[in-house]
Amino acid sequence: MHNKQLGDRIIYLHKEITLIRVLYNGIGGQVGNALQDQFRSNDAFLALGLSKEELDLTTMAGAEQLFERHQPDYFLHVAAYTAVDKAQEDVETCMNINAKATGELAELCKKYDTRLIYISSDYVYHSIHDRPIVETDPTTPQGVYAKSKFEGEEQIRKTWDKHYIFRTSWVYAPNGKNFVRTMLRLGPDKDALNIVADQTGAPTYAPDIARHLIEVIHKERNADRAHYGTYNFTNGGQTNWADLTRFIFENEGINCIVNDTTTAAYGAPAPRPHWSVLDNTKLEKTFNIRFPNWDESVRTCLNVIKTQQVKT
Repeated sequence: MHNKQLGDRIIYLHKEITLIRVLYNGIGGQVGNALQDQFRSNDAFLALGLSKEELDLTTMAGAEQLFERHQPDYFLHVAAYTAVDKAQEDVETCMNINAKATGELAELCKKYDTRLIYISSDYVYHSIHDRPIVETDPTTPQGVYAKSKFEGEEQIRKTWDKHYIFRTSWVYAPNGKNFVRTMLRLGPDKDALNIVADQTGAPTYAPDIARHLIEVIHKERNADRAHYGTYNFTNGGQTNWADLTRFIFENEGINCIVNDTTTAAYGAPAPRPHWSVLDNTKLEKTFNIRFPNWDESVRTCLNVIKTQQVKT
């Protein structure tokens, strides 16, 4: 972050340019770190990323001072409580972070006329099967995490109309704790792994999410009017966890057999959607944004990880 407040302006060749002022949370998380990488190489923004210590969603201490000091045009709310199974017991913390704090951020965005962008989840649907899910389909969240994310959405809708809610799924990145990295760690040391095959969705690459969030902001700034609302926001295509694992192993030359198992046999505490294939048509028609297919982005991620390993 530059040593200046978000309200600063920069002069280029005697032309005054007003930068887009952005606050975003989640530094240390997959999407937050991907946003940080994007903002570093984009001179249209003056962006400040916030770690969980700088903006503690459990208390919201100092949140208003951040808005008062920086007067952001946008707040990107990408931090969340994502320990899906732990949430079944840690109900209060999960609801405080994903729902209550989200409502308080919406109040601050309204007070400071800041557009709010919120990353939500495929878990809010949990009711449609065998066809891509559209934004107007019923929402029947099951489990504490799913209910907390949907309640976060509802807090925003009732509080502040200048918002975008983006529902994504199966997020992974070259860094952090995620399924792709876990399989790369386990595969070389195992003869076989039992992986769930009855959950279908689209693995979504955090750098793709970050890149397209910034694209949404640019296109909104240049449009005649804003298109606020709720959008699906995932990579294209579909797969299941077992086939995703096979894809990773085949690409990396890992000799580990993948055996299909079921969600019931796996026995996780929190319910998982069996079908999480989201239809991005609304996003594509509104913003002319098309995510890569999931397999293309997984290959990209694997290549990035290999590059990082070479450097270290």
